[in-house]
Amino acid sequence: MKLLLTSLLVLFSFTTFGQSNGFSGDYNRTLGKEGNHLIEYKLTLHQDGKFVFHSYSKIKNGFPPEVNKYGKGRWTAKDNVITFSSSKQEDFNEKYTLDFNNSKARFVTKNPRDKSDRIIKTKLTFVESEIFWMQRLDVFKI
Repeated sequence: MKLLLTSLLVLFSFTTFGQSNGFSGDYNRTLGKEGNHLIEYKLTLHQDGKFVFHSYSKIKNGFPPEVNKYGKGRWTAKDNVITFSSSKQEDFNEKYTLDFNNSKARFVTKNPRDKSDRIIKTKLTFVESEIFWMQRLDVFKI
């Protein structure tokens, strides 16, 4: 009986402290309009602690006209801050070139105690990054 109770307690603690508090999922941000200037950011946070990022830009009369940038690595969460990291051996190749080391984002959502009618979209706001165009970037959960 003690073994069964201990096993249930350990199982409960693993599910409680996992990264299952709503951080994982797809995030997106689109700036501009198709046919003119278009910039899209897509970030996927997987439940297993890995992430994939894709940035697409199509600038009218730009050189080059279309640019795709990719990044991947691992993420961890503490309170409402998500910290990103990339391993040089595992996460970088010809396609995945963005270095997310030293990048942090704040998870913003409506407080469950807020009973007002205002709408607050769930988002990530990058507060630190060595990628200069990532600082202060908001990506919204879809």
